[in-house]
Amino acid sequence: MKRTTTTLADGRELIYFDEHDDAVRATVDERELPPPPPPAQLRFDPLTEEWVAIAAHRQTRTFLPPAAECPLCPSKPEFRSEVPADDYDVVVFENRFPSFSGDSGRCEVVVFSPQHDASFRDLPVSRVRTVLDAFADRTAELSALPGVEQVFCFENRGVEIGVTLHHPHGQIYAYPYVTPVTRRYLDAARRHREQGGGNLYAELLAGERASGERVVAANEHWTAFVPYAARWPYEIHLAPHRQVPDLAALTDDELDACAPLWSELTRRLDGLFGLDMPYIAGWHQAPVRDGRDLGYLHLRLISSRRAPGKLKYLAGSESAMGAWVNDIAPEQAAAALRAVSL
Repeated sequence: MKRTTTTLADGRELIYFDEHDDAVRATVDERELPPPPPPAQLRFDPLTEEWVAIAAHRQTRTFLPPAAECPLCPSKPEFRSEVPADDYDVVVFENRFPSFSGDSGRCEVVVFSPQHDASFRDLPVSRVRTVLDAFADRTAELSALPGVEQVFCFENRGVEIGVTLHHPHGQIYAYPYVTPVTRRYLDAARRHREQGGGNLYAELLAGERASGERVVAANEHWTAFVPYAARWPYEIHLAPHRQVPDLAALTDDELDACAPLWSELTRRLDGLFGLDMPYIAGWHQAPVRDGRDLGYLHLRLISSRRAPGKLKYLAGSESAMGAWVNDIAPEQAAAALRAVSL
């Protein structure tokens, strides 16, 4: 893989991840752009002990533009996009409308393909491997920035999730704090260890592998399973068999083995009902400093679609009280996912 770093017209960083060493990335961004917006305000809620980012500038971000004006497509003479080159493999750049920036973290966009109408499931396994390389690279780089406490790599897919650009892409958030979900997980993992247990996630994974009832797919280095207490209609965890804190800690063999399974899971989801499933695919990584021995890297792939034409909405109980109800038994979901013909 060849890595080339450049800057956009307003000074934001852009990085090409090319699968061929002879790629030349000399095209200059010639657009006239306003300066980046000021950093969001971080406000602390004492009732929940959680941080909230107030990023009013995001109201003006691009929203479902026509394909000819997609900011993630390669640039053309008639439309200059966020990517100056006329072709690419995988490209990463600082978000023009970030939730976090400056001394308060960083937000990046990761574009998976130059093909506007493609989807993650359409990517060849070699491209998925390049995406993993980009995520691992950015995890290491962003973790080294002053003030960054946690790095989250993810993909939102589908308007039902709130996607504002249809082009296949993911995002990376470098948070200036440890997120609430991770903090709760680390607290539980720490209590478990203090009570004489081992690594909490490692023990859960071992139990799922031994049972096999909720396992969806597996290979030498990874297992994909529906968790026992899944919250969403279709929720899959993909975890390495070796405890590592983040993507940057994986070996080449582990990355090679992850790519085909990650691809397979997206195809299994879409095969459930024969339609594009809305989902969030998020890599849960240990914080930069706190609890790295307790964390356990894994992907959580969740979909809000419970049946054709039916979505699970987070209404009163889930949104207001955080009390989840799942309409589909995890064992039933795992069996349905295994039964999909690929």
